[in-house]
Amino acid sequence: MKKISNILVCLVVLGLVSTSCSDLEQFNVNERNITQEQLEVDFQHVGSKYKPIFENIYQYTPAWSYQLQQNLNADVYSGYLTNPRPFVAGANNTTYSLISGWNNFIWSVPYSNVMNNVDAISELTESEFPTLYAVTLILKVAAMHRVTDVFGPIVYSNFGDLENAGVYDSQQEVYNAFFTDLDTAVSNLMADIDSPRFTAFDLSYDGNYTNWVKLANSLRLRLAIRISKIDPAKAKTEGEKALSQSLGVMESNPDSFFVNSSLDHPLSIIDNSWGDIRMNASMESILTGYDDSRADAFFQEVNPNDNITIPVVPGELKGIRSGLPLLPGYAGELEQKADYITFAVINDDIHTSTVQLMTAAEVAFLKAEAALRGWAGAGDAQTNYETGIELSFDQHGASGSSDYINDNTSTPADYIDPVNAGNSATALSTITIAWDAGATDEEKLERIITQKWIAMFPEGQEAWSEYRRTGYPKIFPVVSNQSGGLVDTDIQIRRIPFVDSELSTNPDGVADAVTKLGGPDNGGTRLWWDTGGPNF
Repeated sequence: MKKISNILVCLVVLGLVSTSCSDLEQFNVNERNITQEQLEVDFQHVGSKYKPIFENIYQYTPAWSYQLQQNLNADVYSGYLTNPRPFVAGANNTTYSLISGWNNFIWSVPYSNVMNNVDAISELTESEFPTLYAVTLILKVAAMHRVTDVFGPIVYSNFGDLENAGVYDSQQEVYNAFFTDLDTAVSNLMADIDSPRFTAFDLSYDGNYTNWVKLANSLRLRLAIRISKIDPAKAKTEGEKALSQSLGVMESNPDSFFVNSSLDHPLSIIDNSWGDIRMNASMESILTGYDDSRADAFFQEVNPNDNITIPVVPGELKGIRSGLPLLPGYAGELEQKADYITFAVINDDIHTSTVQLMTAAEVAFLKAEAALRGWAGAGDAQTNYETGIELSFDQHGASGSSDYINDNTSTPADYIDPVNAGNSATALSTITIAWDAGATDEEKLERIITQKWIAMFPEGQEAWSEYRRTGYPKIFPVVSNQSGGLVDTDIQIRRIPFVDSELSTNPDGVADAVTKLGGPDNGGTRLWWDTGGPNF
């Protein structure tokens, strides 16, 4: 290309070609650059913006970003996982000594990678390509309800509005906006349900809009159940709308919402490469107490080598109590990690490049609770409950679901720490598995949420949210509470404070958000839907 350009310049100088220098710019284009016109031919100017949305609902890469975005907060607070290394000498998020620099990732990842791309796609599609706009809205709700369920008030309806960009919505306003966005999404998709336009950009459903409508309905049901205690009338209306929509909610495992990427699952790196996360003691207590065959699908033993001494009995899956300080007798973080790194790791089948965000099993348990609350279209609570268990067993290739469903004697097990006996704990619940029609609604709900908690693994954000809403399952508190009295050890952490990046760039917005929060900006303040009151 450079030689052609030089020849043409020479011809112009000699007067042999009648043209201007500006006309020659077309020949001086780098062949590797893609023009806007070329992007628009195959719609990549829109389609290319979806991938970063999919891969940042929680962030694939770098893995340490996801580690700070979710792993060292919600994945631990949920009772799923625990870090064997007491980072920052034990004074970190898992011991409620909340680190502002870590928390910034919970906020910045979805705003930079999801909301910015959603805004750009919306400008290009809202009027001309309503089905593409619809998918954008569903992804937006899927990503941002996680953010409001961490902080409370967030910037949502005003995002992209230059005049009101820093104005936070209250959490109630955010949830109402979610429901409105899902209304628009379902309406747009139903008007052109067979369109193949999204196929090339879809990392979940291969462009099948029927699945996207089912996801929208399932998200609506999830959010409706979330607000069922604080606003039961609105919850019932939205839940029944989800259940009555003609395409319905997720019913089978192929309906489940996974993101399929060529990138490595961040948990694989955090778990296998770094050894920075292990099974939680609460997960051990419940899975082993119930003799749950999914345990081996979720976790596996560490393979010993010459440099590792295993304190765990062979054949056992051993978890770690969350919120470990730097314990006495250890010279430092790495020495303590060396003892606990031998505990159960996540099964490699869990952290493939496919990331689980919502499953059909979860939706069955949502329907079970909806039935318990008397919502039209929810069906029978026991049938939904047992269907949820069966779907989860089938999803993970586990055997024995029928015997498991009928087990009316097994309960969560006591926890024994083979390294430090002081961390051992008595099981907090005596709830069994088999449905008991004569039980109270509260006992039925504990069964539903405990089984839903198991089925949602490893999605810690949703598990933490449901624990806060219901108090179930009953998970062990932190060993060391370093919040300075801001978080009650027994009640456990309720939220993450607003982040430094917002405090420095949007102080007025944050001050207004705190008034909408309704309590001090710390980890002990309950969110709007987290009433702290009875479940019924």
